[in-house]
Parts: sequence; structure tokens; C-alpha cells
Amino acid sequence: MSTNVEMNIRPAPDQVLVDIAEYVANMDISSDEAYDTARNCLIDTLGCGLLALRFPEATKHLGPLVPGTYVRHGARVPGTSHEMDPVKAAWDIGALIRWLDFNDTWLAAEWGHPSDNLGGILAVADYLSRVNAGNGKAPLTMRDVLTSMIKAHEIQGVLALENSYNRVGLDHVVLVKVASTAVVTRLLGGSKDQITDAVSQAWVDGQSLRTYRHAPNAGSRKSWAAGDATSRAVRLAMMTMKGEMGIPGALTAPTWGFYDVLFKGNEFIFQREYGSYVMEQVLFKISYPAEFHSQTACEAAAILHPEVKDRLQDIEKIVLTTHESAIRIISKVGPLSNPADRDHCLQYMTAVPLIFGDLVAENYEDDFHNANPLIDELREKMEVVEDARYSSEYHDPDKRSIANAIQVFFKDGSSTEKVEVEYPIGHRRRREEGIPVLERKFYSNLQTRFPEWRCKQIMDLCLDQQRLEATPVNEFMDMLVIN
Repeated sequence: MSTNVEMNIRPAPDQVLVDIAEYVANMDISSDEAYDTARNCLIDTLGCGLLALRFPEATKHLGPLVPGTYVRHGARVPGTSHEMDPVKAAWDIGALIRWLDFNDTWLAAEWGHPSDNLGGILAVADYLSRVNAGNGKAPLTMRDVLTSMIKAHEIQGVLALENSYNRVGLDHVVLVKVASTAVVTRLLGGSKDQITDAVSQAWVDGQSLRTYRHAPNAGSRKSWAAGDATSRAVRLAMMTMKGEMGIPGALTAPTWGFYDVLFKGNEFIFQREYGSYVMEQVLFKISYPAEFHSQTACEAAAILHPEVKDRLQDIEKIVLTTHESAIRIISKVGPLSNPADRDHCLQYMTAVPLIFGDLVAENYEDDFHNANPLIDELREKMEVVEDARYSSEYHDPDKRSIANAIQVFFKDGSSTEKVEVEYPIGHRRRREEGIPVLERKFYSNLQTRFPEWRCKQIMDLCLDQQRLEATPVNEFMDMLVIN
């Protein structure tokens, strides 16, 4: 027998695929904290999408692929009048959620934004609810949406705890595709075996490179990449539910599997089993629309603003003390060519609140940047250094700090104190302080799109956990669309 002939024995599905499917299909979530946090995550994420509708670069991508297309029982896009197939609706919702870099974050060996999965979850849940209602059946409820959010967060977050996809050049949206595929297949009525098949498709689907997130190629694709991933997940889930077969060795197949082709031959490492840990621990971006590794730097800069605002021309240098991940992905020198470049630059995101006392989405736009040359002048005076403790405690599962410190030195030899912020306001350790601010952020974002009476109606519902969970998804979405 030739030794070059491959044995064509179809393997059992990879255990990683089976574990995800078992969790999604059969685990009940019993954590009240997870559901409460998911509710806060829902409103914060929707608010980020509504705010993004103020930016033409985002809205130009919205709507059906073929203009004028009408889909009966189509899914809606919050803040718009669009009704589309759930694949494109997921794309639109996901892109809006991520556009301003203002939704939640998960930081570990890999980082990402688990609420990106809401694009697929909400589009499919709305579509199914409208179909059911049209056929005299019960629609899905917002409890189903929150459950799907908790599970998608958990899948994405647990896969990220010990496994760095960015170190092999892959973008973290691969995890959005995998997590969304799993929970959307379940929403569509998929069994454990069907979820396994669908998730295998997500792993072999060809994954995005991080090229568009890094200098000198950073650009607007990073703002719609997650929408693209959650939309693709919906497509793969729907194909599976039509009977498309899975690829059981998607990860482990020698030579051809994900591990050998894209992960340098390494298998995934798991720190914990799936539960509700990630939703409970998730980080909210409450104060600043900025890449999360810079959140505490922005806060420290805003604290220093009153002390330095009248001495900006006298600054000799600014020392930013940070952690290794921030240095690796958002520390930049040289020209910044577009808003997507600026909102991933640690130095830019520090300079703006030092000068103005705050940082808002409009501060990344070309007209603002061009009108304020002092921003780049301060960037040139910044020194970025790593604190080994910051880097260590960033990965510590009991701390998960995201520390930054700033000290400003003046030409006359004087200096400010070193202002250190280890945990941003969106951290679990600051939940009591942060949630009221998150709620105000949501209400403010509602006001950018809806009349006051509608804002109050939506807010009242969203602050009532039991009433929100019992609300049919299609009725919830009715409140968020513009007719």
C-alpha cells in the first residue's frame, strides 16, 4: 500500500466544537448578575449604534444590497426605517454598534468586543418574532435575546482568555463569527449537532487579518469588520439549518485544519468551562469612545486637564506609563490619516483630554484634528514606557486591570504628580459608580434619534428587568425604528 494515500476515515467532531454546542444547546443560565449585566450591555450597545447614525461614513453602508428591495417580515435596524433580510440587517446593526469604538470590551490574551454579537442576535430574533407573529405563533422575548448575549459573550471571552489570535495576525472578529454562529443557530431552532456543524463552518471560513487595525494601514474597515463577522455567522447558521454538512475536523485536521494553517500548530488552551463569567466581568466603555487599553489614560488626562490647560505651551515632555498590550496595538508616532487611525492611537487619545478635558467621537474627525495642531505637538512630546506590574495585573484573572499613568513635565523643571488610574469606570470593580453613568449615556444617545416622549418610553422599559425580559422582540424593535 502506498504511504502517500490519506486514510479517508471521517473523524468525530473536534471536542472544542462539541463543547460550544453542548453549552449553547443545553446549559441553563441561572446568574441574576449575568442577566442584569446583559440588560445594561443591551442598552449601552444599542445606544452606541444610535449615536453612530450621526456619522455619514457609517450610514452610507446601510440598507439592502439592492436598493428598493423589500423583505416580508424583514428584520429592522434600530434608529432607521430599514427592513431587510436578517443577514444584511445583522451587518448593519453590527457595523453601527462598532463604528465609534464605544461598546463593551473584553481584555485577555485576545481582546475584542463581545456585544458585537448583538448584530446577529437581534436581527435573527426580530426576524423570527415577526415570522411567528405573522403565523399566529408566539414571538421570541427579550429574555431570549439576553440569554443569547450571555452565551455569545461567554464563548468569545473564554476562547480569548488564553489564546492570542492577534499574535498570529488574525483579527479578533473570528471570535464574533464563531460565537454568533453558535447562538444564532440555536435561535433558529438548531440542535446540538447542528450547532456543532455550523460552528465548524465558522472556523474554516477564512479569517480576517488585522492589517486594517495597525499602522500604517489602519482604516475604516475596523469599524465594520465585526458587523461583517456577525452577518456571516447568520448566513452560515441559515445554511446549516437547510441541511449543510459540517466539517468535523475543522480545527485539528493535520495540514488542513485551523490549528496547522492559522495557529502555528498550537491547540487552544482553556482556563475555565463555559458559564456566565464573561458577561459578569465585561468592561463597559462609559466615558470615552476610545480603544479600551487607553480608557484609563483618557481618565488620567482629564484629571490633569485643570492643572495643565493654561500651561500647554510650556510642556517639555509627557510620560505615559502603560501595559504591554497598549504599547503593542495603539502606541503610534507619525501622521494619523483618518478617524479610524486616531481612535487607535494612545498618544492622540491622551492629548485631546489633556487639552480639552474630554474626548468625544467628533474629536477624531478630520476637521477637528486639522483645526487643533496642538494635539500633534503634544504627541511628539510623549514618551511611552511599560510598567511590568501593569502588564502582569492586566492578565491576572482576579484583577484584570487596565492601568495607565500620566505625568507632565514643564520647561521650568516643575512637573505634575503622576496620576495613575488602574481600573476604568466601566470595570466590574466600579459597577456601582459606573452604571448610573452608563444609563445617562444611553438616554443621551436615545435623544440623538427620538423625541423626548419616545426616549422616556424606551428608558422606562429598559430599566425594568422583568418587564423588559417579558417583552416580545418585535414589539421592542417597534419602539426603536423610525417609520
